[in-house]
Amino acid sequence: MSLRVRSSLNAADLAAYAAAQVNAMFPDPDPVTADGLRPAVDAALPRLEHCFSHVANKYFFDGEAAVFHHLHGDQYAMWLYLLANTLHRQGGPAATCSKLFLLNKALHGLDAFHEVELPSVFLFVHPLGTVLGRGAYSDFFVAYQRCGVGSNNDIYPSFGRHVTLRPGAAVLGACTIGDHCQIATESLVLDRDLPDHTLYIGRPGAATLKRQDRTYPLWRKAGLD
Repeated sequence: MSLRVRSSLNAADLAAYAAAQVNAMFPDPDPVTADGLRPAVDAALPRLEHCFSHVANKYFFDGEAAVFHHLHGDQYAMWLYLLANTLHRQGGPAATCSKLFLLNKALHGLDAFHEVELPSVFLFVHPLGTVLGRGAYSDFFVAYQRCGVGSNNDIYPSFGRHVTLRPGAAVLGACTIGDHCQIATESLVLDRDLPDHTLYIGRPGAATLKRQDRTYPLWRKAGLD
């Protein structure tokens, strides 16, 4: 099946662009080359197409194809994660994976390590200050700015489908978050399970749980199962 991505840069230029950024940011004696990145670029673009084609926003999907612009901050943050993670999956150089991760952190304030396995469909919404640790993620995951996913006593959370972390939300420790859940702005879930269709507001000891029936509005209907 042919790739349907309307990209501002072709695959060769994307590889050269990322290599130039990495080398400018980390000018050590082991430079990254465009040729070295190209296999990961070729494998990451179908992942980007699959992800972006589920987003109901004209800047991500124009009705016919996924849309990717290297100067769209949220998109490029998602791309750098996909590129670093793809290179890691391919057994690429650990130093290059780390440089791509650190480039993303420097450009976008996003800490999403290349070994963290985000789902095939996810969305970053201006994710400055967001840290996504080694949780178990499911499709249609959304993270806004200043979100946190992390461990407590070395145990990480797991997430069902259609989970949204609003600005400043954090989920830590032994949590199982059900399908179609939202964690409200500035809320903290710690070592607590949430059933499906829950809106969680507050913090441990002072939390409110409400029924959440509305699905996040930026997913195309094809993804609303």
